[in-house]
Amino acid sequence: MKASYEKECIKDGFIVLELETNEDGFQFASNIPTAVSSANIELQDIAERLVENIDTVKKLTPECDKTDYILAATSGAICGIIDIFLVGKPGESPIGDVTDKWFEDRTKDFAKFCGWNEKDNDSLSSAIKYLERKFKIPYDQRGAGDAASVIFDLNPKNHHFKSFAHNPTLLGLFFSVLDQFGNTSHFLSGGELISLQQADGKFELRGNNIPGKLFCAFVNWFGHLISDMSGSSSSKGRGMGIPSPLWSWTNDIIAIKKKLNISVLEFDQSLNELAIQIYKEGYDVRFQSAQAIPVFINEMLVRMMYSIRRLIGFFINTKKEEHSFVGLWKSCEPFSNATVKRMLTVAHGTFCLMDAGDAAAHGFASGGGFNVAEFFMRFNIVGVGRFTISLYGEVKRGSKRAATQKEVYFLKRERIIINDYIEGLKDLSDIYDDGDLLTFVEDLKCSDMYKQAFEKTIILAEKRNVPGDEILKSKADVDAYFMGVNT
Repeated sequence: MKASYEKECIKDGFIVLELETNEDGFQFASNIPTAVSSANIELQDIAERLVENIDTVKKLTPECDKTDYILAATSGAICGIIDIFLVGKPGESPIGDVTDKWFEDRTKDFAKFCGWNEKDNDSLSSAIKYLERKFKIPYDQRGAGDAASVIFDLNPKNHHFKSFAHNPTLLGLFFSVLDQFGNTSHFLSGGELISLQQADGKFELRGNNIPGKLFCAFVNWFGHLISDMSGSSSSKGRGMGIPSPLWSWTNDIIAIKKKLNISVLEFDQSLNELAIQIYKEGYDVRFQSAQAIPVFINEMLVRMMYSIRRLIGFFINTKKEEHSFVGLWKSCEPFSNATVKRMLTVAHGTFCLMDAGDAAAHGFASGGGFNVAEFFMRFNIVGVGRFTISLYGEVKRGSKRAATQKEVYFLKRERIIINDYIEGLKDLSDIYDDGDLLTFVEDLKCSDMYKQAFEKTIILAEKRNVPGDEILKSKADVDAYFMGVNT
């Protein structure tokens, strides 16, 4: 006689293994000790994954206290004050004057590197003029005395912005190479993409083959951008530098839409006109660099506060004999932990709040309603960009932390189930460990062994969970059962 049951499953609180029965006893298709060993291996794997996931949750959870938040907000407020009073807007910026001078010096340094002799004339105009000759391009129409001033509405104040190849973007590089290969000039004016053919009759792109020409085109684009960083050689005063890469994308959007035959929205044109307007006021790459200074100070100040506070805590809370550089760095390292990143989010958020408030106040104070150009000239886009990165990091860490916590929860439940499974296997092993008990058949054949045989049958019935009132506990019970007498 054989009976087959379900294989290694847990259902409705019971554990069942595939087993067979025959005249001599029960036999499991899968050995219980083997199943217990496999379950223990799985339990160990779960334990390791639990440790790893709990450690991940800890790393993704910021441990900022009240002091950390106060220090971060203070840093943001200090840098916000620097931005309001020392950056301000183009033409009224003490820090902007410093960055203007820095760009002038870098232009001269680059000109010297390219062979400019400052002994004859060490002026900025001389250095720019040298670079303009050195890196000749065909798309430098300024609109002063040429057809471009009428046809394209170009003038010395806007031609760097309207000329695609003067934009410090990937699309600007593309148009620069295109214009140099085709001796053309591409402009954006009034929402229209305009191409000027045979832009410069004297221009010739150097290079003997395509790779050589591509290299020369890139060098010309880069060198000409450097020459224009502080204005052109004919500039009076500050001059018009190259446009900010964070605003010149308004050109890129319109150009891409035109090429893809997508209608240009009125919003796109309005944004582009706003970008040109603030560029004319001096909002170029030099001023955007000035805006980056308080954002950089805020970043460094928060990280420094975090490190100094943890450094003090390390020496106070760590025994002298346990001091080590590795432990010190692990305690104070201000880069790859959730706590300092949360502090940076608070600091940059405070900075942006103060900057936006100041920009809005000046926008309303300009008279005649809200002055959008005034607002955006003072609005620190670099700070907003850095704050956006922090917010993105917070959302990413939060979602990952939630997913990991969920996995920890299910791992703990799985651990409980496997522990119950192992306990069930042990119970099964005890219940069906009946090799010695099943010898009662042979014992009954021997008249002097029937007492031990009855004891074995009783124990076997109890292990099989037979109700007590149905167990035959003596010879008299057996005789009565077979004679049909109620017991």
